[in-house]
Amino acid sequence: MFQPERFVATAWLSLTALCLAPPAQAQEGEAQASPLADKVAAALEAPLRTEAEKERDANRLPAETLAFMRMTPDMRVLELIPGRGWYTKILSQVLAEEGELFVAVGTRFVSQNLDTEPGFAGVKVVDVTGEFSRDDRRNDVDDLGLGVKDIDLALTFRNLHNFNAHGRQELNEAAFAALKPGGHYGVVDHTRRHMQADDGENWRRMDPVLMIKEIESVGFEFVDFTDLHYRADDELRYEVGRKTVTGNTDRFTLLFRKPE
Repeated sequence: MFQPERFVATAWLSLTALCLAPPAQAQEGEAQASPLADKVAAALEAPLRTEAEKERDANRLPAETLAFMRMTPDMRVLELIPGRGWYTKILSQVLAEEGELFVAVGTRFVSQNLDTEPGFAGVKVVDVTGEFSRDDRRNDVDDLGLGVKDIDLALTFRNLHNFNAHGRQELNEAAFAALKPGGHYGVVDHTRRHMQADDGENWRRMDPVLMIKEIESVGFEFVDFTDLHYRADDELRYEVGRKTVTGNTDRFTLLFRKPE
C-alpha cells in the first residue's frame, strides 16, 4: 500500500545529498560478525535483564540498531533520557571493558535502581544544569547543560516526543556540545504523518522530516536513515500505547554527525 508520508520523508532525505555512507543493509550485515555484535549478544543474556525486557529484543533489534549508529565497544557513549534503563542495561555491558557509558536527563530510575546492580558500577550519571518545566503534555527546559565533553556517540530512544519544540532544541544543542568533532548522534522515535498537527492520538509520534530539520538547525549534518523499525501495518493513526499498536509502532531511526 502506498504511504505518502513515507514517500515524502524518504524523498526529503535523498534531497539532502548527505547520505554518503554505504547502504544501511550492508553495514548491518557486516555487523553480524563484529565485536559489537558479539558483545550485544552477550549483553542480551545478562542476568540483570528481566524476561519482560528480553521479550522486546526482537522488536527493538538492539544489535542492528547500535551497528547502524556506528557504535563500537571502545567508545565514550552518552544516553540521553534513559528512562527505565532498557537500553542502559545493554550499553553498560557492551562498554564495560573498553568504553564508557554516561547517562543524562531523566536518570532517576537508573540512579536509584541500576547503579547497585552487578555490571553497572561503571555507568556515570552526568550532572545536568537547566530549568525544567511542563508545557501541556510535553517537557520544556531552559539553558540545558550536560557536564560531559568529548563524547563519541550520543543516543536517545523514543524521547523526542516528550519535549516541546524549544525543549527539543535545547536537548539537541546539548548533545551537539557534548560530542567531539566527528561524533555521531542517533535518534529513534515513533513516526507521525508528515506535517500532521498534534491531536490526542498522535502526540507521542513525531514527524521525521521535522526532526531532521530541527536537528540540522543546531549544526548537525544528516548522515543516514534505516528502515529497521518500519512497520507496514502501523497506520500512523493511533496512540502508541493502545493495545493494538504498542510494541509494533513504526519508528524512524536517524543518524547525524557533528562536523569536524
